[in-house]
Amino acid sequence: MSKPVSKTAALIVAAGRGQRFGGALPKQYATLAGVPLLRHTLCAFAAHPAVATVRAVIHPDDRPLYEAAAAGLDLAEPVAGGASRQDSVLRGLESLAGDPPARVLVHDGARPFVSAAVIDRVLSALDDSPGAIAALPVVDTLKRGAAGRVAGTQDRAGLWGAQTPQGFRYADILAAHRQAAGEELTDDAAVAERAGLAVALVEGSRENMKVTSQEDLAVAERWLRGAQAETRVGQGFDVHAFGPGDHVTLCGVRVAHDAGLVGHSDADVGLHALTDAILGALGAGDIGSHFPPSDPQWKGADSGKFLQHARDLVAAEGGRLLHLDVTLICERPKIGPHRDAMVARIAALLDLPAARVSVKATTTEKLGFTGRGEGIAAQAVATIELPAVL
Repeated sequence: MSKPVSKTAALIVAAGRGQRFGGALPKQYATLAGVPLLRHTLCAFAAHPAVATVRAVIHPDDRPLYEAAAAGLDLAEPVAGGASRQDSVLRGLESLAGDPPARVLVHDGARPFVSAAVIDRVLSALDDSPGAIAALPVVDTLKRGAAGRVAGTQDRAGLWGAQTPQGFRYADILAAHRQAAGEELTDDAAVAERAGLAVALVEGSRENMKVTSQEDLAVAERWLRGAQAETRVGQGFDVHAFGPGDHVTLCGVRVAHDAGLVGHSDADVGLHALTDAILGALGAGDIGSHFPPSDPQWKGADSGKFLQHARDLVAAEGGRLLHLDVTLICERPKIGPHRDAMVARIAALLDLPAARVSVKATTTEKLGFTGRGEGIAAQAVATIELPAVL
């Protein structure tokens, strides 16, 4: 689907180090539902029909992590961030100046659950205001503290908790950020306010949480797995004929054999069936619609890429893989000696525990094309969990 000509750009700010988060990776690259947290955020904007350009602002040292998180998505080249969030946003805005959009959305990379409805509300408000932010009214009683004790109660009337995205008319917010360069303002709405720009409040979402700690990440995982989740099952089937060769690739494992399997990719019948099973559970077509055999770029391709693409589609929907079961149907080669390696390979490709993967084998008692030793078939079942409401 082609992007609109209305020129709305989204800047995803993901250059921070996340000192409060801890862990081996910056929080935006921590795993959520099997893929980097940042990928959930990028997918939300890349899929929105009103957003023409999505550009991430990243730390220069994180380029390999970003490439892995953004693989396969239609995104603009990322830009290096600065020493502070405000510097990073300004750099992102300046990077758009050569082909300026009419409107720009600025969103935290660590808010993975932003909904299309929230994005729509922010964009709609820009028809009447130079700026708009998603926000929620403060509902908790606010206390001032000193030395570990309550020092007073703050009236919460009229107070809102700011979220992102925060949207602006591009020329206005670029000028405002240039004027505020070097200051320490906490969000882009504050930059706009300093420049005298009116900023509208629109309804945010409780689910539009910002991950700042390991506890937040655990909450996000629990939310994805929560009571509002639905379970889906998909099935896949594939077959490939034997041809010249000295090995076959099955479930990602090279198995010595006196013949190969014929196919446009590596003809891994097991991974093809598994990929179709996941796509079926998503209602996302079949493997041929995502990786057409007529496309020369997939000639000889590792089928593990197909399986990981299906995994990423699940994650983009806020879901997770629960269990995979594949049965290989052939007279030869013998599958038993390779079963554990196949389970381990599938689990590694999908970042799943091996206990969630099953590989079985059977024959057709010498009946049919597999019984005659003409090829190998595979059937698979995938069970996934998706949030009913994102």
